[in-house]
Amino acid sequence: MVPMFVSGVTPGEGAAQALPTPTTRPFWDAATEGRLAVQQCGSCETHFFYPRIACPSCGSREVSWVDVSGRATLLSYVINHLPAPGFEAVGPHVIAIVQLEEGPTMMTNIIGSDAVPDQLVIDMPLQVAFEDRRGQVVPVFAPREGHAA
Repeated sequence: MVPMFVSGVTPGEGAAQALPTPTTRPFWDAATEGRLAVQQCGSCETHFFYPRIACPSCGSREVSWVDVSGRATLLSYVINHLPAPGFEAVGPHVIAIVQLEEGPTMMTNIIGSDAVPDQLVIDMPLQVAFEDRRGQVVPVFAPREGHAA
């Protein structure tokens, strides 16, 4: 599936943005290119996220970045009615934990459905999309086509 670039959350002044580090830079660079990338262990082949210097499963430092499918399922969520600074004009919005098809979990936002419980079904299939938030491209997830609640 071709990654989807969407417009959605446009934070205002004062909104926090991630500051890429040498460890996280490949993740942010991939997002800018419309790819979702996570690390994979070269020893035990476990995919993992968040970025780190060693595999959380076996401790190997033989880790590399790989593109993943962008397919995920919804594990948990909260509907946020109290926006953080810079997000006052946005909301309510959904903050979620999703599980990628390859295994890792990721905190993200759900887009493409109303921020109401009836539209957010646990285990619903999701697909990554990318939002440009004041120059920083952020992976978000939307209900997979044909699987909206």
